[in-house]
Amino acid sequence: MNSRSSLEYDPAILRPATPDQTRWLRDLAHLARLPLALATAAPLLAGGLLVLQSWLLAHALEAGFVQGIAPDELLGPLAAIALLILTRAALAWAAERAGTLAAERIKHAVRRTLMHTLLTAGPAWTRRQVSGELAGVVVEQTEALDGYFSRYLPYGAAAAILPVAFSLIILPVDLVAGLLLLTTAPLIPLFMALVGWGAEAASRHHLKTFARLSGFFADRLRGLSTLKLHGRAEAESEAVAEASDILRTRTLAVLRIAFLSSAVLEFFAALGVAGVAVYIGLSYLGYLDLRGQALSLQAGFFCLLMAPEVYAPLRQFAAYYHDRAAARAAVAQIEESFGTLPAIDGVPLEQQIGSPDVRHPPGPAAGIAIHAGPLRLSLPDRTGPILDGLALSIQAGEHVALLGSSGAGKTTLLEILARLRTAEGPLKLDERPLAEWPEAHLRDQVVLIGQRPFLLQGTIADNIRLGCPDASPAEVADAARRACVTPFADRLPRGLDSRIDPRGHGLSGGQAQRVALARLYLRNPGLILLDEPTAHLDDDTRAAVLDGLLSFARGRTLLLVTHSPAVARTLPRRILLANGRIEATA
Repeated sequence: MNSRSSLEYDPAILRPATPDQTRWLRDLAHLARLPLALATAAPLLAGGLLVLQSWLLAHALEAGFVQGIAPDELLGPLAAIALLILTRAALAWAAERAGTLAAERIKHAVRRTLMHTLLTAGPAWTRRQVSGELAGVVVEQTEALDGYFSRYLPYGAAAAILPVAFSLIILPVDLVAGLLLLTTAPLIPLFMALVGWGAEAASRHHLKTFARLSGFFADRLRGLSTLKLHGRAEAESEAVAEASDILRTRTLAVLRIAFLSSAVLEFFAALGVAGVAVYIGLSYLGYLDLRGQALSLQAGFFCLLMAPEVYAPLRQFAAYYHDRAAARAAVAQIEESFGTLPAIDGVPLEQQIGSPDVRHPPGPAAGIAIHAGPLRLSLPDRTGPILDGLALSIQAGEHVALLGSSGAGKTTLLEILARLRTAEGPLKLDERPLAEWPEAHLRDQVVLIGQRPFLLQGTIADNIRLGCPDASPAEVADAARRACVTPFADRLPRGLDSRIDPRGHGLSGGQAQRVALARLYLRNPGLILLDEPTAHLDDDTRAAVLDGLLSFARGRTLLLVTHSPAVARTLPRRILLANGRIEATA
């Protein structure tokens, strides 16, 4: 793998943030107005208290050393100074807490919306994407927004207001010191902005490489067994190591620019503070007289105390300046991965996609009638259409077997009926266009179990309970019995509480299919779509599973895909699918 590997991106494609990306990032702040307002106001208030604290301290020093006031008479000002220090510390804590709360609220809303976008896009879209890259966007890229909202925005206002305000406050005390600070302070943001352009480009490059590396690593990890079988494990390990070196190089490039930004700040800050210190020192020594009158200890010490504080907000802001570049780069990566920047309105995910009522009333749901077609669907990787003028009509409560050769479009038709794919042509469920069904109601009434059901790491009971998260142990056990899960689960050390590996490793194909069927028995759908539910079962188990399935489906609509004529004969109606359309029905 060389410097132009698939993990690399040409810097020529790195463009500044578009107006839409900037507007989207700015609009996210509306999701946490109150915490951001508190996080922004606290440093400004603390800055005002700092001026009062510095003036009191300078006054106490002049009173004690020049005017000879007794120490006990200075207890009042010293107590006020201590109180101001504690108040400023409390404001700093409040600003940090409010900023963190705002960032967490915004990140939560972004992740929720991105997950909603993934669910809405459906498997037809996600299958064409790099899963590791999408996961990286949802996790790492969203996390890159944290510093922007928790630190950059709140302290940005302080950096813009406090240096100028402090300089203007110093002007009446000493004109020369005020002008010196007022002249040097604006130079820092100017040079930081110049450095910031390079930082943003480097951050975009870094996040692109990081996202690609996430997908690269996830794909190799998922196919590790296949790579080992073909003797490619060693070569792919070296490829991952080289890809990691590329990411390391990009990370160091970002850090170099960040350090350069800090160096620019420190140079001008040191120049300004040193200039004020030299001017005041020479004035006290009598070598420089630009005031026309003697410089008092209180005025001089106040200027010395405030000079570093003029640059302190800029120092703090500089430490967070790269967070802006990282956030803008993250937004660009989100748009590239999803093709758009999804609208974020702060509505809970459950309200966005709906939350089906998992506790159903007693009795089976009514069957759902299907009236479809003519339907047409083509895919980029197929020379001809998968469905070409298919017309289908199934009455409510009817049980139908769907037959056909591999690639005839049987699975695709089930996905279309479940609204996981979109085909051209009319499609109605219960006389209502499928597109008009609310998401929650559709997922509640239509159940699709594919050939390779997804199983999570956990117990068998946990995976069954996905059909109804608050199902009781007795309900889970009954569903397992009806799906013929109990016979093989009882042979395991802990029965239904036996743990299985991710993606169902440890279970055979037929056992995984039965676990998925058990989920069905915790639901109350009106339309059941099954894709080869008995493909991996022996004759006796297949008969038992079909008996339980047909008993449960009584009164409900059932469409079952199968290659087995024996299974098809157990259903009253059979449809043969060929050449993208229905060839025969019986």
